[in-house]
Amino acid sequence: MGHIGIRDLEVFAHHGVYPEETENGQMFYVSADLYLDTWDAEHTDDLNTSVNYGTVCEYIKDVMTRRNYRLIERAAGEICEDLMINFPKLNKVRVELYKPEAPIPIPFGTVYVEACREWQDVYIGIGSNMGDKEANIRSAIRLLSETQGIQVEKVSTLIQTEPYGYREQDEFLNGCLKLRTWLPPEVLLKRMQEIELLLHRERKIHWGPRTIDLDMLLYGEEIIHTKDLCVPHPDMINRRFVLEPLDEIAGWSWHPAEKKTIHQLREALNKKEAIES
Repeated sequence: MGHIGIRDLEVFAHHGVYPEETENGQMFYVSADLYLDTWDAEHTDDLNTSVNYGTVCEYIKDVMTRRNYRLIERAAGEICEDLMINFPKLNKVRVELYKPEAPIPIPFGTVYVEACREWQDVYIGIGSNMGDKEANIRSAIRLLSETQGIQVEKVSTLIQTEPYGYREQDEFLNGCLKLRTWLPPEVLLKRMQEIELLLHRERKIHWGPRTIDLDMLLYGEEIIHTKDLCVPHPDMINRRFVLEPLDEIAGWSWHPAEKKTIHQLREALNKKEAIES
């Protein structure tokens, strides 16, 4: 991955908590680190294969001056996201926003905040066994794709499967999605839960019937264990309705805890089921 750096871009803007800051304005300094594949640019000398840092500077200035922010944290985040949206070659953006004229009654050099956005490959399990199952799944995919910071890149074949765990319910329609997202895992989880609520999911019975079910299976190669989120999904290696569609779209992907590819995990489940039968 290549790296383009911009240092101390001067922008006069009106950000701050206090009225005099938004009224009078002050000078801000922005530094940005842009990460992208620069191999073709290094070997062709063609600007179209890279990112025009002059244009990037104009975008940064536009974000800084088109509205006033109370917090420079918000301004830095907006710069990151604006650049990620408008420059699709970027894989990662880090922004440092300096405020040397901050209203601090003690001598100081400067204050600054740092924000970062980075695309990650994420795999989601999706299923439904109530109402129009396929329509529920398509609606969830649409809502995910309409979320800023999420791109739905692949959708597996949808397969009909027997219910898992609680058996007294209708068959499921299941599949898997590949997302490209810069949302942190916890933020992505919150958005998935919001979509489930929008599609009228009710959590009355564990593993019970549902209009839509969204499970985060893999988030890059991260291993996450919190009160609200476990990634990789702790039971995915035992679920054919996960491994079969996931193998279709990401058989080469790595399970960071099991140290195996998804295809290898599916093959292992096949052998286990053959022995048990």
